[in-house]
Amino acid sequence: MISPPPMAITATGLRKSYGDQVVLDGIDLRVAEGTIFALLGPNGAGKTTAVQILSTLIRAEAGQLEVAGHDLTREPDAVRAAIGVTGQFAAVDNFLTGEENLRLMANLHHLDRAEGKRQAAGLLEQFDLVDAARKPAATYSGGMRRRLDLAMGLVGQPRIIFLDEPTTGLDPRSRRTMWQIIRELVAGGVTIFLTTQYLEEADQLADRIALLDHGKLVAEGTADELKRMVPGGHVSLRFGDPWALDTAARVLDTLSRDDDELLLSVRNDGRVKSLRDLLDRLDANAVEVDELSIHTPDLDDVFLALTGTESER
Repeated sequence: MISPPPMAITATGLRKSYGDQVVLDGIDLRVAEGTIFALLGPNGAGKTTAVQILSTLIRAEAGQLEVAGHDLTREPDAVRAAIGVTGQFAAVDNFLTGEENLRLMANLHHLDRAEGKRQAAGLLEQFDLVDAARKPAATYSGGMRRRLDLAMGLVGQPRIIFLDEPTTGLDPRSRRTMWQIIRELVAGGVTIFLTTQYLEEADQLADRIALLDHGKLVAEGTADELKRMVPGGHVSLRFGDPWALDTAARVLDTLSRDDDELLLSVRNDGRVKSLRDLLDRLDANAVEVDELSIHTPDLDDVFLALTGTESER
């Protein structure tokens, strides 16, 4: 029997409000160690508030919360020692060089001089900032500043990293560079808690995704599981002759057909069992398929269907 993976973060009944406005309405979260967990939602859904609570920046009103094996209320210092946080806006000091920013973080973590220097040098190399190490951060590009900001969050070698909108404002190339860095961190055993409005980012990176709307979790699962929650999945079939097309159209749940191209579109959620059933029905009627392609809803469809809000692309 395979034991379940240990949890890096657990939250049960997490609640937070400001006056009469409920921001988090009793949500439950479980994040496995060494994975990427993405929390999605429209602006104002409560994503940043969840990160601020789990990273000890603000207090929850209610809920049982555990981060890195420590109770958030009773052991906040132990939680802080185990985590790193990178917010929506880079916490970089523009007047300091990249190296000085990292050394400052090492001092804040109470690392000795030699260890602080060693970690700063290693992070500058890891994040491709060696050539800019002694230049003021004010001269850095947006992508370089975000890389430096993430590097600063890694001083002290945290086991869990909270990334709140880490690629906001970056160009596509810089965003993909950040994605690769995040994947490498997880490959090294780090747990990532990611909030983002870029659904492609969650689709590319996350092992599990939760969708937050008006303070409530409205869905959770892998990207594929979420995509299967909304209608629109179908399979396109191309046949070699009109008889095969006609027969398939008669025995399958047809959405549309193109007699000129001998194409048929049929409802299907793309799961292996569903595809096997479809092909078995065709085999039972002696129908051969020349080509088959699967089309499933993407996370934009999920976002719109479950929140009624257009996602940011």
